[in-house]
Amino acid sequence: MLSNGSVLTQSAMRILVIGGNGFIGSPLVRELRDSGHQVAVFHRRHDAGLGDVEQIQGDRNRFVEYRNELSRFAPEVIVDLILSSGDQARELMRTVRDVAARLVAISSMDVYRAWGVLHGVEPGPLEPLPLREDSPLRTTRQLYPAETVQMMQRVFSWLDDRYDKIAAEETIRGDPQVQWTVLRLPMVYGPKDPLHRFFPLLKRIADGRSSILLSDDFAAWRGPRGYVENVAHAIAIAATSDRAAGSVYNICEEPTLPELEWQRKIAGQMKWAGRFVVLARERVPKHLLLPGNAAQHVVASSERIRSELGYREPVESDEAIRRTIAWEQQNPPSSIHKEQFDYAAEDAAFAKTA
Repeated sequence: MLSNGSVLTQSAMRILVIGGNGFIGSPLVRELRDSGHQVAVFHRRHDAGLGDVEQIQGDRNRFVEYRNELSRFAPEVIVDLILSSGDQARELMRTVRDVAARLVAISSMDVYRAWGVLHGVEPGPLEPLPLREDSPLRTTRQLYPAETVQMMQRVFSWLDDRYDKIAAEETIRGDPQVQWTVLRLPMVYGPKDPLHRFFPLLKRIADGRSSILLSDDFAAWRGPRGYVENVAHAIAIAATSDRAAGSVYNICEEPTLPELEWQRKIAGQMKWAGRFVVLARERVPKHLLLPGNAAQHVVASSERIRSELGYREPVESDEAIRRTIAWEQQNPPSSIHKEQFDYAAEDAAFAKTA
């Protein structure tokens, strides 16, 4: 690996990225191209921002129909960033067998049983931590209710109605004709984050709130995170390493900070002089409560990708937070759910502590 975090390979490769102009795809394509690889992007509409990168336009749900265009590019590796169901995976594999020798499939840590316990859909005791690549997966296949999936589709248009990353993984890992790599991603933050994960905290600070309220269970909860450029770097390493074939890798920052400590790091960069107030869950307004069982933390180990592929984050945590804050301040969400910012209810909760 080069000192600036770029991927070092012996020779240039031809890499096709499905969904390569999005949140994670953009820095991934940039890194691969800057490292000397020939990159093509498969997506719905032409994107002038991709510059000289070859673009193949089409619908990923009818991927097999574009076999001829894909064959002309002749990729050695295909990276699928927007795979969401078993149906999509089967369509993908029918095409990949004839087009490329290797596939890197982007999955999610929501495949783990711990995520199901967190969301209240998985029975039984809390899952032991940290989560490793061989930790138990969910037995309940539908993690999110249909209405939640529909809301997610407004942000992620590629999301399948039958969203199930476990089914996608099973299809890919069960194919004997294609060398595969599966990458399980954390909650990803950074510039162009479609979920605007920093926004609720930044808005409260910008609105002059002197105190910010958290429920005790959420304040203590630890969940996996990753800065977008670092996650893209991990994907680039896996895509260009023969050693990654046949392996599953977790990608996440370590250590995994509790939510209160994480928010303090963000607020510290804003030089906010206020205070965080942690109250028992029953004393916190409903709009600040997250559903599920926050006693189930989701702390994952990324040791495998670090030891086997030499992954290290090229952007350190404080700089990642700084860049994310700067982007959020310049790009607030187009619509704001005002019920998220019921300051009267929050003030009433504070008053009861006085």
